[in-house]
Parts: sequence; structure tokens; C-alpha cells
Amino acid sequence: MKKRALLLYCFIFFVQVSYGYVDTIFIYSNAMHRQVKAIVIKPADYWQEKKFPVVYLLHGAFGKYSNWITKVPALEGMANQYHMLIVCPDGADNSWYFDSPVDSTYRFETHVAFEVPQYIDAHYKTIADRAHRAIAGLSMGGHGAFFLAFRHAEIFGACGSMSGALNVSGIKDHYDLGKRLGDSVRNAHYYNDWSVIKIIEKYPKDSLAIIFDCGLDDSHSAVNRAVHEKLVQMKIPHDYIERPGGHNWIYWANAVKYQLLFFHDFFSRKN
Repeated sequence: MKKRALLLYCFIFFVQVSYGYVDTIFIYSNAMHRQVKAIVIKPADYWQEKKFPVVYLLHGAFGKYSNWITKVPALEGMANQYHMLIVCPDGADNSWYFDSPVDSTYRFETHVAFEVPQYIDAHYKTIADRAHRAIAGLSMGGHGAFFLAFRHAEIFGACGSMSGALNVSGIKDHYDLGKRLGDSVRNAHYYNDWSVIKIIEKYPKDSLAIIFDCGLDDSHSAVNRAVHEKLVQMKIPHDYIERPGGHNWIYWANAVKYQLLFFHDFFSRKN
């Protein structure tokens, strides 16, 4: 009986520790005056006496903070393999990670670029500098990652996009963009200037490590290729990948493996 009780205790302890590597947290947003959820995936060696780089991983349109870990549970193993924290903040249904000029309750640029990293650095064992901080995402989140990294290169040293919707002016009648940016005629400058294909023209003085990819069967493949060609013309270093696949979780579960390896190599060069 004692032996069985000990084995049961060990099993329960193991389950608790294993689940302990994924935290669901609430981060208060002063910009939006509300609590916003996020997921934090910790590597198995988090309890050792060291600090860790962080990858911020953004979800797509109509998504939420838990999408990545629910759809790609292998992220736990990748955090272990690369000894990094992976943080998945919430970007609401269709925030586009903008500080909306027409709706003050949607200030997700401020939240994700400033409030979330500040909270994570204060509450987790991070290497709190841009050389050990990256941001990536899928679809809307791919646009958001480039948008935030180019506008706030003092925060992020690397960025990535998977199947990114990199030109919001081309989809202005969809995905609640009108609710975020307002009338597309009166506020045309937002649709133009805040599209990644335009933002890359203002390459930050602090160089960015850049990776992005898109499936050949994805409706966003043409704009991703156009961004790649523009970066080549501007002589901005980057990794660009096209591979078979569509706009779905099968593609993103595969793509994220290459992006996290890219960020791991980036962090390693900064040590």
C-alpha cells in the first residue's frame, strides 16, 4: 500500500509539474483599462539559475491567445529544445495589433509592443533586451509582427511572419478593418501607411533579423512575394520561404518550427 501511495503521489506530482510549464495569465492594460489574457510557455530548464530569450507569437483574425498552444502543442517541446520562453498574447478577434484611431478600446499596438513585454520581463526570468526578444505570427498576426517590429525596433530585435496578410489596403473591406481604421477614403493614409508593404520602407536604424514564409496555395502568396522583392530591392537582409501549402494550421504547425530555429540562431549570436 505504501508503495502504491508513493507511486500515485509521484504521478500526481509529475502531472502538476508538466502542466506547470504552460501558464495562462492576465495582464492589465492601462491603455485599454481591462485585463487581457496571454499564454506563457516555459522550457523544462526554466527553474535553473539562468535567464531566457522570449519569442512573442501572435494569432490570426478571429483568433485568441490560446490558439497556438491548442493547435500546436508541440510548442512545449520547441521551448525546451531552444531554451526559450514563448508568449502568446491576445489580440482580440480582429485588432490587427493597431492602436485604432477610431476606437480607443482597441489599443493593441501599445499593449503587445509595450505592456506585455514589460509584464513578462517583470514576472519571468527573461533576458530583457531587444537582442533576446523576437515577435512572429500567422496571417493577421504575421502583419502584426512586422508592423510592431518595424515601428518598435528598440523593443524587438527579430520578426517573423507566416502567411501574413501584409497589405491591409488590399483587404480593406474585410476582417473588421473598417472598425479599426475607420472610413477607407477619409482615413486612406492609415490603410496605406500601416500596411507592411509600405512600413518596410522605413527600415529602422536598429537592424532587424527578418524571416517570413507563405504557402504556394495561399491567397496571400502574391503580397508576400511582393514584400520579398521589395526587401531585395532595398537591400534589406531577410529569409524568405515559399513551400507547398495553404492558409491553415497544417501549414503553420510546420512553418513555426523553422521560425523558432531562426530565432534561436539569432539569440545565440547575441550571447
